Amino acid sequence: MSDGLPHVNFGDAIAAVKIGHRISRAGWNGKGMFVFLVKTWTFTDGKTDNQPLLPFLAMQTVTGAQVPWLASQTDILAEDWTIL
Repeated sequence: MSDGLPHVNFGDAIAAVKIGHRISRAGWNGKGMFVFLVKTWTFTDGKTDNQPLLPFLAMQTVTGAQVPWLASQTDILAEDWTIL
C-alpha cells in the first residue's frame, strides 16, 4: 500500500478510536475520509431539547460532511487501517 503510513488491523484501529484517534483505510477511494468516535451528543426531537445519544462511530466523507458509520465485512477484515 502506497500511502506511506503504518497499517494495522481493525481491532487495533478500533482500540485507537476509543482513546480519541481518527482512523482511515488505505483502500478507501476518497481523500480525507476518516472514522471517529462521537462520545457525547444530544439532539432535539421537536418537542424537547437535549435528548441524549449513546456513543457512536461517525465518518467524515470526501465532501467534509459527517455521517453515522457502520463497518462493512471488508472493513472488518482489512489490514490496511491507519491511525491518524
